[in-house]
Amino acid sequence: MGIILGVFVGFILYIMLQFIPIIGPLIAGIVAGILARGTGRGAMAGFLSSIIGVGLISMFFAGIGGMLGGITGAFLGGTIAGAILGILSIVGIILCTIGGLIGGAIGRRK
Repeated sequence: MGIILGVFVGFILYIMLQFIPIIGPLIAGIVAGILARGTGRGAMAGFLSSIIGVGLISMFFAGIGGMLGGITGAFLGGTIAGAILGILSIVGIILCTIGGLIGGAIGRRK
């Protein structure tokens, strides 16, 4: 179980659980950290999984904006949704990194 598997599973959980305010990113980070094994690797897995998740969600909103409003909609949907998600996801990224630290400590003990 390496860091790549932790990042992959962590970002899938991050996307699925992001809408649960505090617990969602924390759980995603803990699972990513457990799979990465080690506090440093767990924190990195949690951080990368949240960054990838935020990027994919921003691209999703840009695609929806493009379908609804053409090029202008894609630009506005991508930038506005990206800015809003970026501001709101800072807390999610921090929580996912903290969860990765906790999960890495748990995974290292096993």
